Amino acid sequence: MMKKKSVSARKASLVLFLCQMISALDVPLDSKLLEELSQPPTITQQSPKDYIVDPRENIVIQCEAKGKPPPSFSWTRNGTHFDIDKDAQVTMKPNSGTLVINIMNGGKAEAYEGVYQCTARNERGAAISNNIVIRPSRSPLWTKEKLEPNHVREGDSLVLHCRPPVGLPPPIIFWMDNAFQRLPQSERVSQGLNGDLYFSNVQPEDTREDYICYARFNHTQTIQQKQPISVKVFSMDSLNDTIAANLSDTDIFGAKPVTERQPVLLTPTGSTSTKVELRGNVLLLECIAAGLPTPVIRWIKEGGELPANRTFFENFKKTLKIIDVSEADSGNYKCIARNRLGSAHHVISVTVKAAPYWITAPRNLVLSPGEDGTLICRANGNPKPNISWLANGVPIAIAPEDPSRKVDGDTIIFSHVQERSSSVYQCNASNEYGYLLANAFVNVLAEPPRILTPANKLYQVIADSPALLDCAYFGSPKPEIEWFKGVKGSILRGNEYVFHDNGTLEIPVAQKDSTGTYTCVARNELGKIQNEVHLEVKDPTMIIKQPEYKVIQRYGQVSFECVIKHDSTLLPTIIWLKDNDELPDDERFLVGKDNLTIMNVTDKDDGTYTCIVNTTLDSVSASAVLTVVAAPPTPAIIYARPNPPFDLELTGQLERSVELSWIPGDENNSPITNFVIEYEDGLHEPGVWHYQTEVPGTQTTVQLKLSPYVNYSFRVIAVNEIGRSQPSEPSEQYLTKSANPDENPSNVQGIGSEPDNLVITWESLKGFQSNGPGLQYKVSWRQKDVDDEWTSVIVANVSKYIVSGTPTFVPYEIKVQALNDLGYAPEPSEVIGHSGEDLPMVAPGNVQVHVINSTLAKVHWDTVPLKTVRGHLQGYKVYYWKVQSLSIRSRRHVEKKILTFRGNKTFGMLPGLEPYSSYKLNVRVVNGKGEGPASPDKVFKTPEGVPSSPSFLRITNPTLDSLTLEWGSPTHPNGVLTSYILKFQPINNTHELGPLVEIRIPANESSLILKNLNYSTRYKFYFNAQTSVGSGSQITEEAITIMDEGAGKAMASRQVDIATQGWFIGLMCAVALLILILLIVCFIRRNKGGKYPVKEKEDAHADPEIQPMKEDDGTFGEYSDAEDHKPLKKGSRTPSDRTVKKEDSDDSLVDYGEGVNGQFNEDGSFIGQYSGKKEKEPAEGNESSEAPSPVNAMNSFV
Repeated sequence: MMKKKSVSARKASLVLFLCQMISALDVPLDSKLLEELSQPPTITQQSPKDYIVDPRENIVIQCEAKGKPPPSFSWTRNGTHFDIDKDAQVTMKPNSGTLVINIMNGGKAEAYEGVYQCTARNERGAAISNNIVIRPSRSPLWTKEKLEPNHVREGDSLVLHCRPPVGLPPPIIFWMDNAFQRLPQSERVSQGLNGDLYFSNVQPEDTREDYICYARFNHTQTIQQKQPISVKVFSMDSLNDTIAANLSDTDIFGAKPVTERQPVLLTPTGSTSTKVELRGNVLLLECIAAGLPTPVIRWIKEGGELPANRTFFENFKKTLKIIDVSEADSGNYKCIARNRLGSAHHVISVTVKAAPYWITAPRNLVLSPGEDGTLICRANGNPKPNISWLANGVPIAIAPEDPSRKVDGDTIIFSHVQERSSSVYQCNASNEYGYLLANAFVNVLAEPPRILTPANKLYQVIADSPALLDCAYFGSPKPEIEWFKGVKGSILRGNEYVFHDNGTLEIPVAQKDSTGTYTCVARNELGKIQNEVHLEVKDPTMIIKQPEYKVIQRYGQVSFECVIKHDSTLLPTIIWLKDNDELPDDERFLVGKDNLTIMNVTDKDDGTYTCIVNTTLDSVSASAVLTVVAAPPTPAIIYARPNPPFDLELTGQLERSVELSWIPGDENNSPITNFVIEYEDGLHEPGVWHYQTEVPGTQTTVQLKLSPYVNYSFRVIAVNEIGRSQPSEPSEQYLTKSANPDENPSNVQGIGSEPDNLVITWESLKGFQSNGPGLQYKVSWRQKDVDDEWTSVIVANVSKYIVSGTPTFVPYEIKVQALNDLGYAPEPSEVIGHSGEDLPMVAPGNVQVHVINSTLAKVHWDTVPLKTVRGHLQGYKVYYWKVQSLSIRSRRHVEKKILTFRGNKTFGMLPGLEPYSSYKLNVRVVNGKGEGPASPDKVFKTPEGVPSSPSFLRITNPTLDSLTLEWGSPTHPNGVLTSYILKFQPINNTHELGPLVEIRIPANESSLILKNLNYSTRYKFYFNAQTSVGSGSQITEEAITIMDEGAGKAMASRQVDIATQGWFIGLMCAVALLILILLIVCFIRRNKGGKYPVKEKEDAHADPEIQPMKEDDGTFGEYSDAEDHKPLKKGSRTPSDRTVKKEDSDDSLVDYGEGVNGQFNEDGSFIGQYSGKKEKEPAEGNESSEAPSPVNAMNSFV
């Protein structure tokens, strides 16, 4: 019995039917066979179901299909036939069903809204597309409304409503100010999913008049702006002042101070809500709470865990995002808002529904007449989808009857089909959330057997190895395959053969007697066909004398043998390796026919040498080790290059060969290793010598191959280890006869330089390759896959020819043939070239960006149709650039970066992004001509990262027990700073570190006074910033508190000596007298009720050190920070001359993160007390930080 690797054809059909497989007959992917077989239509490309179009551009509704014969196309609109011939604005592309609706020449997109469906039909059935709903995009204007200013008390919550216009598709919402800068958002202030701007509690710095909501409509690339919204925040201090100004002294007044409040949810309202989401979509749940301090949001799933790897938190954890949701994600999700006063929560009951999705989509079914088969259409969804069938686009209940067909729910069963049963069936699975439509054809074919394996194919194998003889076939019904050996041999049976289902005959162990002709016969009820193949079994290659282990003295000579035996019909090649690598490029290594010789052996020649013998069918190898030892000392020998050979003689002159002989010169104590033969062509290149060949140093004659039409002279150079000899004297000249060219030009190419030409180039033949006078080239071309005749032209003395007027980027068959006065060279081989490329026509679509982390993103896109590339697809370029940092409101030069992804890729990674930034990107396809149009810009944002180190850390004002620290914010915050971390520890005289103290400082502070430190002690400080992601790199500094009191007393004693001087006592008495006189004058004028000049000056220029709080806004007097190099403000301390500037400034403490809420510590008794820049600091270098002394007091007085 035959040995089978799988079940027979009849059993296979039964198994496939029982398992409800879709295809009963496999059609090989043979291009010639596929062109000949009839096939019902198949939809290959169609527009999306929900197709939103730009009303300013032409509408293109795609419908492409294939089939044999090619299908025709028709359309319905809103369920009725759409006669495109009656509408001048609508055209259908040739050989296609794609509709083009001309909007740009007068048509209106609104007139073509509706539901479209395409039908592709041929004699074997009809396939239909999805229902394509065409809707033009809309970007309406904002409705005009009168916006009242929002007056709100400090600490209260606030919601600014956006209420964008309803567009198609919905717009993207964002808030900006008049300067087109995004409004900063935080845990306290953030934008909700509905576009509204929520304030958990308002602060005075929220006062502004330019809260502007923007709506961006991407389809039309337009942005609509809402009228600015004004917000005025009243602080408690200013409110108390206002009330006091309007009440008498006897009234009781006073607004309550800002009180902390426990959280209350702003959205969603109530304690519970529901949410329905579809399977596969992104689930977004939102909770935004009011409260003071600002509440923190936490999410949990009741009775379960949040899904790992699919859960993300956005908008400062106010939004829970779960991607690719499934029914298992249904349940109750609780958000909890908490601050130190309490908590509030809300439960969202999530139900995941599902539009229909495939479990088993119907697949095309190819059957033979009389066979059985099934089409299965199984889908799932929530609710369960309804399954309905159509035949050729018509509901199956009213379709023409087919006795071989029986519908059983989601399955159609076919029994004893006939050719007329060929049809296209549609399965529709639908529920309230959507539908699926799939086409699957039943193609009944009656085809006689065909054998696809080429006739008389030769197979060669080595004896005792398996042999596989192919017999690829096709037929309907499925043919039976039989094998015979010889023309009239009997059918092959027995365990020595294996018969594969694909027709292949396997001989597991081929022997020499297996050689011969084998016949494959395929037959079914419609006919029989046979094919012959040939098998040759070769003798294996063997190494009969292997290389042996050798020990050789340094500078000696060694040989390894490798004698082989092989099949006489196979051509072996021998390769030698040293330590499994190529032999060194060294003239000392001589490879002979069956040996390897190493001359003048050195230590580096130690190693393992392997002989590898390869044929086209097998390979064998053998190895041996060479050990090099030191050579005994020898007397010095003078080595030199060999003397040149002499007495060159030419004998045996023929048209294409000659024999050259010579006598070697003296080798000068270094054996000649080889001879190099060179030639001169006195006819084409006189005076130029070319390399001809080389032979071993033991050979003094050589048979040289010659070319026609060359006047040869030869010379010989001897070579030894020292170098090359001088060339010998030239031989006598020998002129060969002319002949037809033996070869054609090489490196023939066809590459267009312009979209409408084809540039054919080649490497011209060298002079001696012409074989005769009158060298020319016959250039021929014709368009590939088009039944055209060859077009030819004969040119001379060029290596390029330009064919003009070609179509853009089409393949051409090209050949270039050499000819001379005696005739043509052999027929050249054909090469494929292409006419010129043009820029790609379309941009990649469906560009998506997935942000992986704060510095890395992955971009996806859909490949463009190859027809639109119009050239060799080289890849895709991604242009991306940073729009702005989300943490630093500053404009910067936009530097676009470009990444190129070679080949037909659909994604790429964008590394090196900056954290917490907004980026834009677009994608372009690239061919040899250049880049195509860019896809629409895609905006994406990177999440927060850790910040860089603070820009500086400065330690000033050292005292006995305190130090003042000042710092600058990080140059790259990479997010919203949450706090600063300060660590410090003392260092003793032996540089040992003491205990480490850590302090957390609010992010809006820029200085800190450390108190209760040890006097005269060195401290080391470590300082870094934090975002919600983590801590950044730290900056370190060291500082020393000043000396102890003993040193202070010494200084005081020195100062007392100065104070006891006579001149100083006299001066102080004069000053006291002058003050007494002034006091008397002031007392007299005060009693009279008048004002005196000192009083006026005090009123005009109050001392900033004693200036009270301002009456209008309760803030402290303005000042200028020496670090900022800003002009000093009215009422501020001046640097050295203590003069007062009269000009005003817009700068204030608010600019430095402070204002009415600045906190002052009363006692300053604990280490780690911090304060903002509440107290005036002297300009650097103008005032001393030392304790005052009488000398200093005197200088100040003067």
